[in-house]
Amino acid sequence: MRAVYSRPLGAFVLMALGVLSMASACFILLVRPYDLIFRVKVMLSPGGETFELWRKPPVNLYLRIWLFNVTNKEAFMAGKEKLRVQETGPYVYKELMEHYNVTFNDNGTLTTIPRHPLVWEPEMSAGKEDDVLVLPNIALLSIADVVKDTSFFTRMGINLLAGQTKSEGLVTITARDFMFGYKNPLVTLGNKFMPTWIKFDKLGLIDRMYDFDGDFSTVYTGETDVRKSGLIDTYRGSPLLPHWKGEHCSNVRGASDATKFPSLLQPNDTVYFYRKSVCRAMPTRFTNEMKTIMGLQSYRFTFPNNSLDNGEVIPENKCFCRNGKCLPAGLIDVQDCYYGFPIGVSYPHFYQGDPMLVDAVEGSHPDKQKHESHFYIEPKSGLPLDVTVRFQINMVLGDVSGITRAAKFSDMVLPMLWTEFRMSKLPEDLNNRFILYLNVLPVVEKVLMYLLFSTGIMFLLGSISRILLLNRDLQKKSANMDFSSGNSRELKRIHIKNTKANENRPSSDKVKEAEAFYSSLLIAAESDDVPEDNLNSTEMDILAGGASNIITPGSDEGIDNYSCDNTEKPPPQYDLINLALLKEAIV
Repeated sequence: MRAVYSRPLGAFVLMALGVLSMASACFILLVRPYDLIFRVKVMLSPGGETFELWRKPPVNLYLRIWLFNVTNKEAFMAGKEKLRVQETGPYVYKELMEHYNVTFNDNGTLTTIPRHPLVWEPEMSAGKEDDVLVLPNIALLSIADVVKDTSFFTRMGINLLAGQTKSEGLVTITARDFMFGYKNPLVTLGNKFMPTWIKFDKLGLIDRMYDFDGDFSTVYTGETDVRKSGLIDTYRGSPLLPHWKGEHCSNVRGASDATKFPSLLQPNDTVYFYRKSVCRAMPTRFTNEMKTIMGLQSYRFTFPNNSLDNGEVIPENKCFCRNGKCLPAGLIDVQDCYYGFPIGVSYPHFYQGDPMLVDAVEGSHPDKQKHESHFYIEPKSGLPLDVTVRFQINMVLGDVSGITRAAKFSDMVLPMLWTEFRMSKLPEDLNNRFILYLNVLPVVEKVLMYLLFSTGIMFLLGSISRILLLNRDLQKKSANMDFSSGNSRELKRIHIKNTKANENRPSSDKVKEAEAFYSSLLIAAESDDVPEDNLNSTEMDILAGGASNIITPGSDEGIDNYSCDNTEKPPPQYDLINLALLKEAIV
């Protein structure tokens, strides 16, 4: 009996587990808990993992610098040959990038001060910082270009000053002094008498490129839009750079400083890169190339063709022309970012630039493999996996023939150095962490969802099968018999019918015992006030014969004919199989 009673409970448990499993699977399907966790994870929040990675990236960032050493100074100054340069380097520095003094704002942004200190890496460098080279005299040539359109007397004063200081257009200098600054009489005088223009007493190109004094930026945290997490909102308090006219050229809102790119990146998105040394937000586009780097999938982005165009190919780029003067294609005027010095930015060796730029100076050899920039970005998180940014710094001179010691350089574009900002891979522990976040957990979510669906279906099928088996057993063993709804006449007729059916069957002790037990159930029925004359003679004979076979218990056995409770248990239920018809007849 215990097994029979346990089946309804087992069916209920299986059904409950099935419903719970199906409900859990539907929850995962509709709510997508991984996406919710991901969106929280990718936001920049105080103490958050992504914020700490952005604040001080635990990656190896390297700045590689190649200088253009002049190899024919005497012949060029004598007017016998055009200028010839030779690439020297790289000189390698590790950049310890950090977002310093972070303040969280109420509008889903934070404000920070950028820091980019450099550390010399001699083992990775092909040259030494004390290498002696022949390079352009930035101070003399810059001042000559600034005063080229001034009065005769101003230019005469500069000529006298240049003569007294014995300044020349090309100087012999160490690599470090040229990159990080050296004392120059012209710069010292400029700092003394024109402090609003020249705010420094020594001049070095890399030193000026990495001058972040007074800079601060506002960055999206992703609170209002997770795609914008880590992107620039404003720089120095404005989304527009003051160096350009028109939003197309001056806008930096939505650009990345390469520590983090847009999340949930799509192949047709345009990603903007901003670096102070480039003086603008550069667009990058997907190249239809996908690459797996250390187990993480990435999209390859690069600067599109004509991105350094000055309006000749892309009319909107006309705003990069200064005062109506446009530089040759592949060269952008950035003098306002370099204290008024005549500086122009191009790709290394004038790659993708006007051929006249390459032909003007010997030694330029543009090569796509060596000089193209690229960004391998993990599209879901916006994590940079491999970044290489390459630009060249040039001096773009006008007609400086009015300054005697600079006259040889009139209308020239002088290549001075080119840089490569490189992050080649993530640290192994960080990479493994993102493999877990981006590759493993989404699969776990899917597997769990399908597993819950499968187990839910199995539990429900198991519950249904148990119910069907229980129903079959109830019909087979008459577990749901109910004598209360019948009357004595019906019970007597069913007894007569069963007696006739069993007349020809061989009797056994168990059958007789069952018949005796069954007949005892009829004793109460015989006491009912139902006239027996409603039965025919045949039925009465059979009933009398059945009654004669009743085994009457002794008075000390405590028989209750309705409950069948006695000290001696009634015959086992499996011996009462012949009573199945009784239920059918009553129903």
